[in-house]
This record gives sequence, C-alpha cells and structure tokens, in this order.
Amino acid sequence: MNEVVVKNDINIENLIYEIRGVQVMLDSDLAKLYECANGTKTINLAVKRHINRFPERFMFQLTEKETRKLPRFQLETLNKRGHNIKYLPYAFTEQGVAMLLLFLGLEWLKK
Repeated sequence: MNEVVVKNDINIENLIYEIRGVQVMLDSDLAKLYECANGTKTINLAVKRHINRFPERFMFQLTEKETRKLPRFQLETLNKRGHNIKYLPYAFTEQGVAMLLLFLGLEWLKK
C-alpha cells in the first residue's frame, strides 16, 4: 500500500494534478514545498539558468484555460479588475521535479 507523504502538514498527494495526460506539480506548490524564500521566482531563475535541462517532457507552462480549470486558481490568482491571470504557472513532471531539486540544491550550495 502506498503511503501518503506529508511535509509541514502539506499532503503532497493533493499537490499532484493530471494535466495534458501527465501527472505534474505546479511551480507555486513546489516553491512552498522547497521553502523557497522568493517563491516561484527562485524556481523560475533555476529553470532559466539551466533551460536546456528542462525539455517539454519535464516542464511546460499552463494555458489560461488550463489554469482556470484548477479549482484553487479560480479565486486565488485572478486579478479583480480584468479577471486575468497575471502569470501562468509552470507544471513540472516527475522528472522535472527531480531535475529542479537538483538545481535548487546546487543554488543553495553556492550560498
């Protein structure tokens, strides 16, 4: 039987979505999970520095339509004026999460 992984009272199983037929985790959830001081900015910088290591099978950006289908994004990230999403989230596959953790670890070691 699979055990549910819990970190800081966060049920990781609830952070996994199926999008485009692939199980993924969102950048904002990973930022919270990895306790990134600057949130998704830290993740985006790590990806940008090593973009050649993140092919589409590891990471992709959600469309506005896909983002609106996620239950928590319907109220959380919408701009009150135009109801537009300012930044579309990135989704990381299992391989992308592992690669991201590798590069985030390297960034922390440099400090």
